[in-house]
Amino acid sequence: MIGKLGEVVIDCHDPVRLSEFWQRMLGGYVVRQSHEWVALEPPTGITISFQLVAESKSVKNRIHLDIDVGDLVEATRAAEAAGAARLGEVMYDELGGFQVMTDPEGNEFCLVAGVTAITA
Repeated sequence: MIGKLGEVVIDCHDPVRLSEFWQRMLGGYVVRQSHEWVALEPPTGITISFQLVAESKSVKNRIHLDIDVGDLVEATRAAEAAGAARLGEVMYDELGGFQVMTDPEGNEFCLVAGVTAITA
């Protein structure tokens, strides 16, 4: 082993605004902040940081966050109210369902619900 995963970093144009969105999504609190960097520590999971970059997002993410939810329909509505947008329709398989979303800067993430948590 070389090391351990310390945090996930998301490049963005507005670290404060994006950290506020993700704080509404996941809860938690800001543990470090500067003009170019905000680190959010959710109540469970790993720290997510937001780093100021000049470049705009131009293609699909190669890595994305999966957010486990109890009710996929309600979570989708709440995420949209917080500033997220849907990408496509809900996808289902034998393990449950997921909805691909984007945060306010266009970064993809998925809301994921197991079979027993899917409601119509």
